[in-house]
Amino acid sequence: MKIAIDISQIVYEGTGVSAYVRRLIAAILAKDTQNEYIVFGASLRRRDVFTSFAASLGGRVRLVTVPIPPTILDVLWNRWHILPVEWFTGPVDIFWSSDWTQPPLIHAKGVTTIHDLSVLRYPRESHDVTEVDYAKGTVSANIVTIQTRRLKRAAHVCHAFFCDSEATKRDAHTLLGIANNKLRVVYPGI
Repeated sequence: MKIAIDISQIVYEGTGVSAYVRRLIAAILAKDTQNEYIVFGASLRRRDVFTSFAASLGGRVRLVTVPIPPTILDVLWNRWHILPVEWFTGPVDIFWSSDWTQPPLIHAKGVTTIHDLSVLRYPRESHDVTEVDYAKGTVSANIVTIQTRRLKRAAHVCHAFFCDSEATKRDAHTLLGIANNKLRVVYPGI
């Protein structure tokens, strides 16, 4: 079986999601020697992080990177639902998406992790504005809007959801309408 995993979030080194993705893939590869793995990373400026991470896995994965920033992928994938990820990865059986974008899929079964739904429960406590710093050439995205758009898209596209807790599982069912049979609690390791 071919399994592709979005590692785009590892460029945000020092964050919980970055550590989760790095450790998850290392743990999967330590246990599973049967399946073929592709790691997919999208970033305009930080693709070197993907290359060094893939090299640290000892040749057990095929790396696919694209020079597209996450803000553009939000528009292409979460809003317009165009450019299936298999156009980049080739045919895969499973695509495990990141917590930022939900790509369209051709034949792959979609899987994703929901760490929490605080952006839906407490939107005013989250970053709910888009800020552009023209001097620095940076965009600070509206996390509430992007996460809401992405999660609603994932609710339609994904076949399975791994939730960090029973509370997150309940929230996913209540707030997103995801059927309980698609939701699994998988506690993150340390």
